[in-house]
Amino acid sequence: MSKKLERNDPCWCGSGQKYKKCHMAFDERIQEFAEQGHLVPDHSMIKNPAQIAGIKESCKVNNAVLDYVAANIRPGITTEDIDRMVYEKTTQLGGIPAPLNFEGFPKSVCTSVNDQVCHGIPSVEDVLQEGDIINVDVSTIYKGYFSDASRMFCVGQVSEEARRLVDVTRECVETGISMVRPWTFLGDMGAAVHAHALKNGYSVVREIGGHGVGIQFHEEPWVSYVSQPGTEMLMVPGMIFTIEPMVNMGGEEIFCDEGNGWTIYTEDGTLSAQWEVTVLVTEDGCEVLAW
Repeated sequence: MSKKLERNDPCWCGSGQKYKKCHMAFDERIQEFAEQGHLVPDHSMIKNPAQIAGIKESCKVNNAVLDYVAANIRPGITTEDIDRMVYEKTTQLGGIPAPLNFEGFPKSVCTSVNDQVCHGIPSVEDVLQEGDIINVDVSTIYKGYFSDASRMFCVGQVSEEARRLVDVTRECVETGISMVRPWTFLGDMGAAVHAHALKNGYSVVREIGGHGVGIQFHEEPWVSYVSQPGTEMLMVPGMIFTIEPMVNMGGEEIFCDEGNGWTIYTEDGTLSAQWEVTVLVTEDGCEVLAW
């Protein structure tokens, strides 16, 4: 937690109210969990109303970009075409593609096809074929605020196996959303996601998870989807993070493309799927901001 405030000090959230009338009871409740040995958020992970409003506007742009991709994706286009769509639509709406040049990433969007788990780099050589499944991961900076979401697309007619993987992965995200409640733990959500994947015969990637988002592209907390109930960070109102399990048809093992240093594949060559949403923890549950 941040340095201790006195009762009559201005509240750390920027409301202008005295601490005792604003977030003092809230902080005391968090401190009770910390004293029990739980991992708790600090003030930097809790967004104030002005920040939440700005993040929501960024999410609107992000959603519109994904809608545009959904309306135009089809067999025969390249992943480079998708990258161009994302760049043009994002900038048209006044945003900036967050992935572009982020830690050296060369494109505006991640496009992960079939056995690519995540961080696929768009290319003129990658032509979408009938039967492919693809994850399109869009992240946007709008007026200084960040948003992040991804969707799966089935290209033309896909196999029953592939469609089931895509559908169950979406169910995993919906299960996770249902478990986001204040004063419970990220581990509760992650365990529920993992259980749903396992029940359907799939595995979940362990090494890569979700993250806080809004003021920066990637913030604390890190979010696991193979966790145990009652573990990981306490969820409190004002936290914003992604739910984005990567679900594999085969084993959970993955590897990184040594050539580009970015693209992650399933070790056994089986299909992988991922949906991603950004959620805000509210007083009585959560609000999905980007999808």
